[in-house]
Amino acid sequence: MDVQFGRIRFIRGDNCGKYPFNHSVYLEGKDIRVIIDPSCSQQKLTDLKQQDGVDQVWLSHWHEDHMGFLNLFDNCVLRLSERDFPPLTDIEIFLDWYGIKKMQSREIWKNIMLNNFNYRPQKKALFLQDEETIDLGSLKVKVIATPGHTPGHLSFFFPDEEILFLGDYDLTTFGPWYGDVYSSIEQTITSIHTLKNIPARRWIASHNTGVFERNPGNLWDDYENVIYLRNEKIMNFLKEPKTLEEILAAWLIYGRPREPKEFFEFNERALVGKHIEYLEKNGKIALDKDKYVKI
Repeated sequence: MDVQFGRIRFIRGDNCGKYPFNHSVYLEGKDIRVIIDPSCSQQKLTDLKQQDGVDQVWLSHWHEDHMGFLNLFDNCVLRLSERDFPPLTDIEIFLDWYGIKKMQSREIWKNIMLNNFNYRPQKKALFLQDEETIDLGSLKVKVIATPGHTPGHLSFFFPDEEILFLGDYDLTTFGPWYGDVYSSIEQTITSIHTLKNIPARRWIASHNTGVFERNPGNLWDDYENVIYLRNEKIMNFLKEPKTLEEILAAWLIYGRPREPKEFFEFNERALVGKHIEYLEKNGKIALDKDKYVKI
């Protein structure tokens, strides 16, 4: 169910905002009307455009499940972090940022992006600046830089309403995603701490639960601890030297093979790769010939 908080409207996504959808937020400023992450529902967004009007589209970050219906708002001003703009300008850059290298996989994802997510190259955008406060007319928004998930991931704080839009730091039991080429475990941890310390009264996440009416409390720690548990699983698995393929075959992130197979194999490889990089950097493991060993 959609929920109105003064001039802020939470628009619940199809299928509880689970991928490939998300929850969107509509800002009814007196001067400017904004939709944040237009990927909740084609019908809801079409109705919103026709009945309420939209002047600007803001993206928390560059991922496809946050801009699935951006094509409905071609005449609106697009705003996001400059750090996350390159993948929106060219489908090839988009695929590069995900680390998709195999030609066959690139062709599959091109078709998915064009047909399922309505990807269209963007020529220009008005960039949101870290820590700036924007007055939309009786509604103020502070832009919060929360990199890690992506380099230019943004969250939004509404100080008068004490509402914090978390974006993809969604406090799910699965934990955070930082598997893209330019994602960062270290920055993810810092951003979780940043968000946790903002004095909000309500929290809005992009997926699943959506609105938290009470302080998430221990959910913050549980969410962050998933990162350390993933590290621990890899370290425990390396009681004996293992190749990368042996580590991947253990499904330490997802627990078991899932369908669609290629999608989850890619995700497993991406996240395991980030953890191996993190553990190497912190002197916990090393590559000896073709096998990883604990130090």
